[in-house]
Amino acid sequence: MAPKTTKAAIKDSLANLSQDKFAEFVEQLLDRREPPKVRRSEVEGKSRLAVTNLLVSTFTESKAPQVVQEILRDIGCSDEADELGKPKGPILKVESLSFCSNEHFVDKYQLELISRVSNVAPILDELLARGIIGEEKYGAIRQIPTCSEKMREIYNCLRAGERCKNIFYEILKDHEKYLMEDLLQNN
Repeated sequence: MAPKTTKAAIKDSLANLSQDKFAEFVEQLLDRREPPKVRRSEVEGKSRLAVTNLLVSTFTESKAPQVVQEILRDIGCSDEADELGKPKGPILKVESLSFCSNEHFVDKYQLELISRVSNVAPILDELLARGIIGEEKYGAIRQIPTCSEKMREIYNCLRAGERCKNIFYEILKDHEKYLMEDLLQNN
């Protein structure tokens, strides 16, 4: 059996929940007291796949399964929690997006991303919506005349850590699909 990523295992667990149980799962996720906190706007009305992506980018590949198991048990889905804890195949962990080096994908390809990303507006919108940048920084970056200068300024905002870089990576995959495929093939 081919290795299963942590993300795929979580996605499968959420796919097995009824619509009501999934809604209950989302509510429990929002009510978690431990940081990092998830905002309602990040999960409300989102698909199971979008919630899976958020879980992995927020809690990392190593911690997300524990968070999911905890919530599943809290909502009375112990069987699903146990199933996630004992996957049917080997789990392939992709600890961050560093691809066999200590350097994160968005750091490794910083120069190419700065020069090749052409549609910065939706990326900025999503960075604002996901809380990576604030309104003031959003407005300041929008005023910058060129895409490459805007991208340099976005990179200044990513210094906050791994979670910001993971979210930025996911946003780039959504809005710069072909560029990201090209970079991933060259990785």
